Formats: sequence, structure tokens, C-alpha cells
Amino acid sequence: MQVSVGHLREISEKSLMGQGVAASSAQLQADLLIEAELRGLPSHGVQRLPRLVARLKAGLADPQASGDVRETRAGVLSVDGGRGLGPVVMMQTLGRLAELAAGQGIALAAIRNANHIGMLAYYAEAAAARNLIGIVMTTSEALVHPYGGTEAMLGTNPIAIGIPTGARPYVLDLATSRVSMGKIYHHALTGTPIPEDWAVDAQGRRTTDPEAAKAGAIAPFGAAKGYGLGLGVELLVAALAGSAFAPEVSGTLDASQVANKGDILILIDPTAGEGSAAGLAAYLDRLRASRPADPARPVAVPGDGMRARRDRALCDGVEIPQSLHDEIRALAEG
Repeated sequence: MQVSVGHLREISEKSLMGQGVAASSAQLQADLLIEAELRGLPSHGVQRLPRLVARLKAGLADPQASGDVRETRAGVLSVDGGRGLGPVVMMQTLGRLAELAAGQGIALAAIRNANHIGMLAYYAEAAAARNLIGIVMTTSEALVHPYGGTEAMLGTNPIAIGIPTGARPYVLDLATSRVSMGKIYHHALTGTPIPEDWAVDAQGRRTTDPEAAKAGAIAPFGAAKGYGLGLGVELLVAALAGSAFAPEVSGTLDASQVANKGDILILIDPTAGEGSAAGLAAYLDRLRASRPADPARPVAVPGDGMRARRDRALCDGVEIPQSLHDEIRALAEG
């Protein structure tokens, strides 16, 4: 069904505030979920809200926590999220880190004990809005099989990069898996099959059944290259945040375990270098103007499609399953 952004925002915020989340924190968490819907990423959208509410009810997410931030070395923050909502902890950390990056050119934060942070582009774009380069990484439960394997041993381990380039920042957000597990959950929710190259079932066989894929493992993107990049993110986050490795991680897809994955945020002040936003923007426009393989589909830059989908959805509303809408509305009504 088609719903307006205003309606979806209202019932999402009410669902969270009903569990003791402060209005400002509820607005932030709801905004992240709705931004994912607007950008065509329902896997990271409001389908996650019922699970968030369940985690709050179970005491696995603290409705008031925003994280304990301490500087361990110059430009390095260690953050204990205190089981806070992921976006709340991340945005507090981003604000503190931005001050450090502005003063010394670069700063890094390693975060543990925070709930799922959702769509990483949200934070990369927030960094770019502050005229800072942002690099964001996070880990997850073991959902991805190694290249040449069939057993889930790695997280989906996404990475996002935001670079200010004037009016339209460069924003890249990708999982190191073929797809996110949230996308497979969305296919299960809507009863649609998945492509056969996305995942294997519990026996290691390729499957188009999203329910079977949920019990199996997702393929790494780009074969050995995606596997290597995903493993690099796994090791980097664990080394800096002290978080669990994927086979021991829980808490981003369930409502029964504490979230023990890790998150990394790096901010860089581009004025510390010799480049210019205008120069970057001009180069991106050259890319867009370059000769396309299909004349009907001009060359795009990462972030372009996301912005176009967002503009359309703001006018037309967001499409969500009727059952999901009814579930969220019931949560909002208490």
C-alpha cells in the first residue's frame, strides 16, 4: 500500500516514544528508517521497526542511552554505546568526532555495545553536510560464506564513503555481500523469490527461496574480491572496537540477544589536503557526461539514483506491505 511520508513518520515516532524513547531520539531513529524507504532500501526501512520495539521491550535496547565517549589518544574516540539505539549513538559520536577532525584534520571513533545503525549512507551524508569526508564501517552476524565455501562465517560488513563536492556529495554505500540479509528478509516478507546467485540454503545449495536463504548463507559480492574486502572490514572493526567476530555476533536481526557487533567512523577535513570541492564536482560531471553504453541510460555517479528515488517518493509516498503498516500502526496505538 502507498502511504505518505508524514503518516509513516508519525506512527514510527509514536511506536518508539511508547517505549520510553525521547522525542528527539525517536525522530532520529524514525528518520533513518524512513530515509531508507525513500531511497529504495526497504531492507533497512520500517520493516525493522517492530524488531526495534521488541528489543526495547526486552531491555536489549536502552531508550535513553546515547553512548559514553572517551578520547583514548589524540583524535581517537572509544565509544561504549550502552545498548543505545544505533542512530542516536552514531550521531552523538559524529558530532564529537567532527570537532576533533576540524581541529587536527582526521579523527576516528570505534563503537561497541550499540544497536543496529541501519543505512550507512545516512552518516556518510551527514559527514559531507558538515564539509567532512566520512568513512563508515560496521559488522553483523555471520551471514556470508567465504569465497569457495558454503558456511556463513562473515558479516555483510558494509562500508560507506561520503565526500563533499558542493551541492551533491559523492555517497557510496555497499555491503561486501551480494545483498544485505535485510533484503532477503524483505523478499520473505513480500513473498517474492530471490535471484539464484544471491545465497545458498543450509545445505550449501543455491536457492531462490528467501526463507531457505535466511537459514543458509549469502554469497560475497565480486567473488574473491568481495570476500577479501569483507574480511578486511571484519578484522579492522574487531581490531579497533574490540567487538565479536561474526560467528559470535548477535543482536541486529533478533529480539533476544544483546547487540555485540562493532562500528567504525572516520572523519577527514578535506581542507587539510590540496584538493577542492569544485574540482571534484567538475570531474563527477565529466563522468556523467561521458558516453553511455545505452543512450537511454546516462552514466550516473554513486548517490545519483538514491537522490532521484528519494525525490519521487517524497511526491508519491512510500510503498509498504499492508501487513507491515498494520503492525506499525498497532504499535503506535499501544
